[in-house]
Amino acid sequence: MTTDKSQRDWWHHSVVYQIYPRSFFDSNDDGIGDINGIIKKLDYLKRLGIDIVWLSPVYDSPNHDNGYDIRDYTKIMTEFGTMEDFDLLLREMKKRELKLVMDLVVNHTSDEHPWFIESKKGKDNPYRHFYHWQPSKDGHPPNKWGACFGGLCWTYDGLTCEYYLHTFTEKQPDLNWTNPLVREEIYKMMRWWLDKGVDGFRMDVINFISKTDGYPEGAPIGDGYHTNGSPYFINGPHVHEYIQEMNEKVLRHYNIVTVGECPGAHLREAELFTSPDRNELDMIFTFEHMNLDGSKWAPKLLDLRLLKDHFTVWQQQLYGRGWNSLYWNNHDQPRIVSRWGNDSAQYRVLSAKMLATCLHFLRGTPYIYQGEEIGMTNVRFPTLTDYRDIETINFHRDALESGLTLEKIMAGIYAKSRDNARTPMQWSGNLPHGGFTNGQTDITPWIKINPNYTDINVEQALNDPQSTFYYYQKLIELRRQMTIIVHGKYDIFHKDNQHIFIYKRYNDEGHELIIACNFSMEPTKIADSQLSERLKNHKRLVISNYEQDNKSDWLDFRPYEAWALEIS
Repeated sequence: MTTDKSQRDWWHHSVVYQIYPRSFFDSNDDGIGDINGIIKKLDYLKRLGIDIVWLSPVYDSPNHDNGYDIRDYTKIMTEFGTMEDFDLLLREMKKRELKLVMDLVVNHTSDEHPWFIESKKGKDNPYRHFYHWQPSKDGHPPNKWGACFGGLCWTYDGLTCEYYLHTFTEKQPDLNWTNPLVREEIYKMMRWWLDKGVDGFRMDVINFISKTDGYPEGAPIGDGYHTNGSPYFINGPHVHEYIQEMNEKVLRHYNIVTVGECPGAHLREAELFTSPDRNELDMIFTFEHMNLDGSKWAPKLLDLRLLKDHFTVWQQQLYGRGWNSLYWNNHDQPRIVSRWGNDSAQYRVLSAKMLATCLHFLRGTPYIYQGEEIGMTNVRFPTLTDYRDIETINFHRDALESGLTLEKIMAGIYAKSRDNARTPMQWSGNLPHGGFTNGQTDITPWIKINPNYTDINVEQALNDPQSTFYYYQKLIELRRQMTIIVHGKYDIFHKDNQHIFIYKRYNDEGHELIIACNFSMEPTKIADSQLSERLKNHKRLVISNYEQDNKSDWLDFRPYEAWALEIS
């Protein structure tokens, strides 16, 4: 154990790979990915070059929300294996010098957790105040807050004639962090995992844990019945107090990395969460850039200028004050090559490499979501019965009831459903189910595989020296070789250009990189003779997704072209 903060910046230099275990690799042919499947693929991850694996929840769960409804924090879900399997995973990762970050879900539990079962038994039960229970208000719920996955945030319990709060589904009651006994039980559980040898936590919706006293009513939204409760349960009044207490009692005693998922947290909140002087978290996941292409179910084309503005603000304003997490994809987001790239056969690889270039040269810790490194795409299942995501299913139901056409509903699902990220990892183009299982044709995966696995798969990527896999491998290696990528300052060129994102990383010693990415399938030329001359006299080409042997004008861009030049 260590309390020396200066020894805890190893994650500045690291690249994280997220595994969604249900969809990664099925080792026992039950159609569900498992821990032993991850063990079998550790050499693949080592070959890619990543440093940290973030493992989505593997805890015991009734699986109403794909493991984010936890029934027992110190037991492994039977579908994934046993605690002995987990211990073996940990040992095998340490052999390969890979670190493991667990998903920590402590805003809520499952309604099957023993704490909640006890809590429901009566108002005088010792566990009653582990959750948010409230009496009715004139025969109605305490307020009309809308839950994140649809419906109200409150569910009535007939035994005690009170409502309990759930900011997600009724199967996920929110823990009451005002109760010090709740906090101590959580800290005890965290120490248990850290003493086992895990290397940190990704904390699910951690900025939801503090609720405003009195549960005040929010402003009306959408249907006119539900209200917006998010100002009262996101970034609540005691959230920083709780995280600082967590740091004091748990986090500072271990040489680990922490990242908080913080929807609705903007720059000022990010600084509060991640400033080294405040002793809270190492970095957070924000969602600003993921909300630039429309609302959840009503997508629109990305305006690149908005994305550039976002990154510029965060890169410059958080410099020296906190730390960025860098991501395009995760288990909750659609595939980036389909979203902001081009998943056609002609441009998929080029645009996937361009997007990777743009992200990995920024300041912060990059995250790669499983399949991103081979350019996996969104899926278009023909019917709703093929989808498994509770958020998607609830949206379909609510949208139909509101009168939205099926065509518009499915367009939203195709673009933004979380199941886009949850289709099985595509290991082979020749085996049934893309090699996700051991190849038996009678096994049905828990969710269908994307039909394009015959063309997009790991086997193909490893056999193609020009694949996205080797491009990601090179980006990871460059991060180790060039400290300017980790620690350098940031500035932007031509911020108003609608197609080209061109920025520089530099330091006070005169070292400078310039990175450029064409987010368009259209050839584009920037008129800037001074910059063009500087680029012409570059020191070396660091990386590019095109062959650049005859490049005469670096500001004359081909479709989805990306490059990084070392200037000095």
